Amino acid sequence: MIKKVMLLFLSLFLCTGILQSAASAAGANPVSKLGVNDKLSDIEPVFSAGRYYVPLRQLANELNWTLTGLKEGIAVAGNGRTLRLLQGEGGAVLQDGTAVEMNTFLEKGSLMVPLQLSSHLGYIITYQPDKYLLRVRNASAKLDDTAFAAKYQQELKPRAAAEPAQEAKPGTPGQTVYMTFDDGPSATTGQLLDILGQYKVKATFFMLGQNMNRYPSAVKQTVKLGQGLGLHGMTHRKEKFYASPAAALAEMADANAALNRIAGAGTTLIRPPYGSKPYFTKSFRDKVLNQGYHLWDWNVDSEDWKYKENSDKIYTSVMEQVHKLKKSKTSPVILMHDQKATLKVLPRLLETLKKEGYDFQLITKDLQPVNFWKDTR
Repeated sequence: MIKKVMLLFLSLFLCTGILQSAASAAGANPVSKLGVNDKLSDIEPVFSAGRYYVPLRQLANELNWTLTGLKEGIAVAGNGRTLRLLQGEGGAVLQDGTAVEMNTFLEKGSLMVPLQLSSHLGYIITYQPDKYLLRVRNASAKLDDTAFAAKYQQELKPRAAAEPAQEAKPGTPGQTVYMTFDDGPSATTGQLLDILGQYKVKATFFMLGQNMNRYPSAVKQTVKLGQGLGLHGMTHRKEKFYASPAAALAEMADANAALNRIAGAGTTLIRPPYGSKPYFTKSFRDKVLNQGYHLWDWNVDSEDWKYKENSDKIYTSVMEQVHKLKKSKTSPVILMHDQKATLKVLPRLLETLKKEGYDFQLITKDLQPVNFWKDTR
C-alpha cells in the first residue's frame, strides 16, 4: 500500500514538473484553448508563476464534476475520486487525507485553480507547446494526443496578440526625444498619463508583468491613449530573471501574455531589468532576440530612482545629457520610472524640451534599437 501511494505521488510530481518545465522552456504562453478528452473546450488557460490555471466551474462543467460548498471550502468529486479544496491558501486535502499545495486566485469573479488539480482526480495532463496542445483526459478519451492535435490543428493555434499600429517616424537626429518609463504600472500611472496628455507627449512604457496584474486598469488606459508598450519582465529580481536564457525568455513571454490577457495587445520591445549590461550577454540575447524581440536600453539616465524627491538634481542631469547628445546629433532615449517622485520633475522637463524644439516620438519595432551591446536585431 505504501509503495502504491509513493508511486502515485511520484507520478503526480513528475506530471506537474514536466508541465511547468515545458511551459518555461517554451518561453511563451501559446495555448489558447484547453482540450478536454476528445473535445476542444472554450476554456482559456492562464499561464501564471510557471503553471496553467483554469476556471474551476468551467472545468467542472466540462468534466461533469460535482462541486459542493463546505464550511472550509469546496468538495470536488469526479472520475470516481474526491478532494477538498480549502479556502485561502489552505491548499487541498486528497481522498486519503493527504494535504497538498494548491494555489488559487480570483479572476473576473471566477475561482482559478491549477490544471494540476485534475491529476489528483486521476486525469492525465498533456502539454505539447510545438502543437499548442494542452489537454486533460481520462479513460473515456478515444483519441490519442497525435490524433487530437491533427483534428484541431487550426483551432489550437492561438490568435496573435495585436501590436498597436504605431507609425515609426525617424525624426531629426539629436532633436527627437524618446521618453521611456520603467517598472510600471503603478498607483500613480494615471497621473503620469495625465501629464503626458497635457503636454501632448507620447512615451514608451516598459512594464512589469506582476504590476500589470496588479493594476490592470492602468494597462488598459495606457493602451487606450496610444502610448508605447514595452516589456520589463515579470519579477525584476536579478536571481530569477538572469537564472538562465530560458528564464529571461519565459519572463518576457509571461509579461506579454499578461499584456494580451488584460488589454488584448502585445509588443516585441523589451528592456531587461537593470539594463542589458552586464548580465544580458550573447547567450541571453540569442535566446530572446531570436524570438523576434527588440532590445532597448537608454542613453540618458535620469537616476530618478536614486534622487527621488531631488527634482533639481534630476532635471539638471537630464538636460546636461540631452545637450551633450545634441552636439553629436544623437537622439536622446531618456530613462525614467513610473513612480510618484517622477510626477514632480516631469512637467518641468517636458516644458523645457518643448521650448527647445524637441520632438517626442514613440519607440516602435521598426526603429533601429538603441542598446548597450549595439545589437541591432
